Amino acid sequence: MTAQILGVVASLLTFVFVFWMLRRGSLQEKYAVLWLAVSGAALVLAVFPRLLRWVTDVLRIETPSNLLFFVTIVLLILVAVQLSYELSRHEARIRRLAEEVALLDSEIKTLKDDRDVR
Repeated sequence: MTAQILGVVASLLTFVFVFWMLRRGSLQEKYAVLWLAVSGAALVLAVFPRLLRWVTDVLRIETPSNLLFFVTIVLLILVAVQLSYELSRHEARIRRLAEEVALLDSEIKTLKDDRDVR
C-alpha cells in the first residue's frame, strides 16, 4: 500500500469517525469542525502530494516532513490551549453552581427551622 493510498484511507476514516461521534452526541460541533478541517487537509495533501512540496518550496523549508511536523505541533498546541480555556471556564461555572447550591441549601434549612419553631 502506497503512502498516498494510506493517507486517503486514514483521512476518510477520520471523516467517518468524526461524523459517527457527532451522530452519537459524544462530540460537539465546535470541536468537530477542527477535526473535519484537519482530515480534509490531510485528504487534499494525500490526493495532491506535490502541493506539499510546492508549499515547502515557497516557505523555503528543506523537507516536506518538517513542515508537516511543525504544522501538527502548532495544531496540537492550539487544541491544548483551547481545551485548557474550556476547562477553566467549566471549573468556574461548577464553583459558582456549588456556591449557589450551598446558599439554597442554607435557605431551605433556615425555612425548615422557622417552620418547626412555629
